[in-house]
Amino acid sequence: MNQGKIIEYIDQGKFVCALCLQDKGNKLHLLASSNREINVSLKRAALISKANIDLLQPRKKLIERLKQTEEKRIRLKNEVNVKELWELIKDEKENFNNKYLAQLVFGEEINGDHLSALIRALFEDHQYFRLKDGRFLSNSEERVEQIIKQRKDDALRDEWLKQGSAWLKEAQQGRKTEGPACKRYIIQLLIQLALYENDAQDFKHGKELLLRTGISDIREARNVLVKLGEWDKDENLDIHRFGIATFFNKKQMDEVALLAGTKINNQGREDLRHLPVVTIDGPMTKDFDDAVSLEIVNGNLQLGIHISDVAAVIPPGSILDKAAFERASSLYLPRREIPMFPIGLSQDALSLKEGCDRHAISLLTSFNNDGELLNYRFTSSIIRVKQNLTYDLVNENIEKDKIFQKMYVTSHRLREKRTRQGAINLSLPDLQINFDSESSLSIDLVSQETPSRQIVAEFMILYNWLAASFCRDNQVPILFRTQAEPNERLIVDDDDYCYYVFQQRRKLNPLIIDTTPRPHSILGVDVYTHFTSPIRRYLDLVMQRQIGNFLLDKEPEYNEKELDEIRMSVEPVVKQLNMLKRNRIRYWILKYLRSLRGDKKLRAIVLYELKSKYKILLTDLQMIADIKKESRITLNPGDHIMVEVTKSEPWIDRLELK
Repeated sequence: MNQGKIIEYIDQGKFVCALCLQDKGNKLHLLASSNREINVSLKRAALISKANIDLLQPRKKLIERLKQTEEKRIRLKNEVNVKELWELIKDEKENFNNKYLAQLVFGEEINGDHLSALIRALFEDHQYFRLKDGRFLSNSEERVEQIIKQRKDDALRDEWLKQGSAWLKEAQQGRKTEGPACKRYIIQLLIQLALYENDAQDFKHGKELLLRTGISDIREARNVLVKLGEWDKDENLDIHRFGIATFFNKKQMDEVALLAGTKINNQGREDLRHLPVVTIDGPMTKDFDDAVSLEIVNGNLQLGIHISDVAAVIPPGSILDKAAFERASSLYLPRREIPMFPIGLSQDALSLKEGCDRHAISLLTSFNNDGELLNYRFTSSIIRVKQNLTYDLVNENIEKDKIFQKMYVTSHRLREKRTRQGAINLSLPDLQINFDSESSLSIDLVSQETPSRQIVAEFMILYNWLAASFCRDNQVPILFRTQAEPNERLIVDDDDYCYYVFQQRRKLNPLIIDTTPRPHSILGVDVYTHFTSPIRRYLDLVMQRQIGNFLLDKEPEYNEKELDEIRMSVEPVVKQLNMLKRNRIRYWILKYLRSLRGDKKLRAIVLYELKSKYKILLTDLQMIADIKKESRITLNPGDHIMVEVTKSEPWIDRLELK
């Protein structure tokens, strides 16, 4: 029985000295020196004295006895030199009990007070000994060195958090200071919190930093970074999360100067500088990688489609080729572009700029007046763009320019032919985000069905289709883009076209990229690939090297196995970039909606029903959103409704509608 014995147990990391008033078997009813009675499990007892105390004494005397015992044990604990004890036994392989260790410190004659003092000293130390199954085991020298280093690191980190929180408090109050020597460490903690919140690698210390600053919400880390001037108020967090390279290093820029200044061999190239070549792009485009030409010869249309020969400038395995491989694609975002190649190439030496001689891979075709393709050929060429045109300029002149008219008629016939072959047109307007001022933005929908955009779209599809056919027929290994028949073909509803497009998209099979030629059912062609954007897409550059080598009577640059390896590396990056772009557009839409909150209703279409909400399409923004079900309102897919924004928080991607 333990009644009348002094019991020591650990509570919240500290030793508690108590007197057992009653032994209930697995439970001990104890009196603490604080004059408090508590029940403690027997398993929690760290030390039980041998001597009994007379419980019939006045309670005051019992408490005094407890306090005296505790004071004595603390005094004895301070006499324990833990390091010296460790040095005595560190090389011994056996484990020693607590009594033996206490005798090494205090001598042969020991009692419960000495045992308690030893246990307290070793328990508080954590450096030289570790507790296991009720015994203290000595740590190895290597482990002790690690612990000492960790303690130094912890102390340094604590000092950094102290200095950092003081600096952040100053910044929160609008006072600008240089910041402490540990400034970069503090900023990195904030960046981790802003990007990953609870999943931040150093979440514990980041949260501690904010708490010391007086901030309890870790999401405030973003605003702190903005106040410090480290981040823009509309900072793109995905660029940081995904580790997107936003600049080119010195070695890469040195190669730009080298390649841009290198004179490319014209031998074996067909001189097409006499053709009336033009580019048709958006007003902000500077990296022109495709151009077209059209002449009428003997009643037939001679259509040329010319793609900048990037492969002739960027050698495989070069520094810039490796950089483009890692980037996978140019990234075009509202207010920001991140090119695949430095602008000294993408917007200059590689770009089909007006009045400049450029190398190209040209597709030369001949159509009769009925729009029937008579023949075609690919050629390595030299071209000179006569004019860089915009979509709007071509649209404005379509009625009075005979060549533009012929281009439009030809593109229309190409689309009709694809439609007869099963193509499904699922194009929707492009979302254009306009920044009217620093604090104001607007959103427009730009139709993709204008004559100029149809011209470019159909001519690029033609080039990609014929390039894929050419490579298949000549056994040039490339990556084909295929798409199986949709699970269901819906009837086109011109009166509710948006709803039709989103419903039909849900029926599509995934796009597959591999080395096997198969049909692309959605485009209505028997084979397809991507060749037409080698400045902007790495896989297009790889395809261009394949056909370019064939035209120059060289062996293919890559075999099928190598092509598949490249695809497996590039595809995930492209998917990540597409996600980043979608997220960024959504961010700006939510910011736009925040300015409309309560002021404007939005048109929407119900797409489908879920358990507690509906998926809807905000038609004027081309954005899918959720809306909660309301008990008195039943909606059906295809219903047109009006919704109102009740909450829009772009930083956390939160939108609430009613």
